[in-house]
Amino acid sequence: MLGGAGILLGAAAVPAQAAEVSYKTECVPPAISGMDPVQGTTQVEITAPAEAKVGDEVQITWKFVQAASKNPDIIDLEKDTVQPTGTLKAGGAQTGDIAMEGPRQNPAIPKNSDMKLSDMKGTLKLTAAGEVTLTPDAYNVNVNKPVSADTKCTPTEAVKSAATIKVSGGDSGGTTGGLPTEVPTDLPTGSAPPSSPSDPSESATGGDSGGSSDSGGSGGGQTEFTGKEVEIPYECKTPIGDKSATSPVQIDAKKDGGNFGLTVQFKKSVMDSPADIPADSVKPSMEVALGGADKGTVRVEGPTNPEPIKSGDPIEIPDLTGTYKPGADGESTLSPGVLTVEALGTTTTCTPAKSEVSLTLDTSSQPGGAAGGSGSSGSGTSGAGPASSGGGLADTGSDDNGLLRALGLLAGTTILLGGAVFTFMPRRRMR
Repeated sequence: MLGGAGILLGAAAVPAQAAEVSYKTECVPPAISGMDPVQGTTQVEITAPAEAKVGDEVQITWKFVQAASKNPDIIDLEKDTVQPTGTLKAGGAQTGDIAMEGPRQNPAIPKNSDMKLSDMKGTLKLTAAGEVTLTPDAYNVNVNKPVSADTKCTPTEAVKSAATIKVSGGDSGGTTGGLPTEVPTDLPTGSAPPSSPSDPSESATGGDSGGSSDSGGSGGGQTEFTGKEVEIPYECKTPIGDKSATSPVQIDAKKDGGNFGLTVQFKKSVMDSPADIPADSVKPSMEVALGGADKGTVRVEGPTNPEPIKSGDPIEIPDLTGTYKPGADGESTLSPGVLTVEALGTTTTCTPAKSEVSLTLDTSSQPGGAAGGSGSSGSGTSGAGPASSGGGLADTGSDDNGLLRALGLLAGTTILLGGAVFTFMPRRRMR
């Protein structure tokens, strides 16, 4: 037993080294927040064996002596809500990326105080004799309460190596091998926008001409009407201030008796979610504005998001649907109106800066229909059949905040709630 203990002690007595390195760093929040990057200095201590042999698998520790920025003056971070992940570069006799990850362990971090990040660990299997250098690279900080949000930090200068492992034995010809290939799953990843939904009726006219196609044949079948895609500039009141955004919108209709089932689509590309959004937490609706012979509004709604939306995944807004009951005889116009987005207990209201007709219909007054010439609200109700998967959130045309995507304000609520990591700080406070 004593002899065995001596062997174990001898094996454990591997010479180790710990060295510090500092480097200038830029930390960037999710683009949807519209916040400026923070410039700071990261100070890291790397611990690794000073010597090893080819074939050994060694453990490396990354200790944050100083993070690049403080927790801004927004909210206090709770205990055990912060997790770092990052990349350590191997160079010299063996090259590659070493995935580093720390546990979600931290003390409570008050507002405007230093960030406290746990030590990250990773392993490297040595495959070549010679000197292997270890250099800190980019890292990510995730906060999971009140919602999950990521801050990505990247060196802005060449970083010096923090440690060197002298590897003996084996073949000196190898250059790579045995490096962990898995990347922590909570590092944010961008998603390519899905292709735009096909629109078999794009050539049909809308607006004043009220383009239509008779798909029901004779004898009173349904008639389909395809609206014109119009660019609507919105002025929005949001939980994070006033915003401007422009979105292409299209209104289509299907005639059923004297009524019309409406479908409102938001066209163009989608945006990526800046943070994790829970299921059933986003609810869009719109008041379609009536004009011409008829007056008032028709409410259309979309379903809530059925599944959680992960950070980096596309956010898609479903088609908004409702039923229009005409209140007048003649030509009635339909224009995108006030948009409301309810998300995580908050409400964002977007009002068109100008009105533009998407669809014109020949209407006949129906019992309980819209207001005719009285100017009061119509009585349209939601639920004109199931919503189909359609357009997504469009890029903004706003000059004052190019990072905000049209209708992406619903995700801005998430950023507001989760904004306690490095850069989620109003510009006026950063100044």
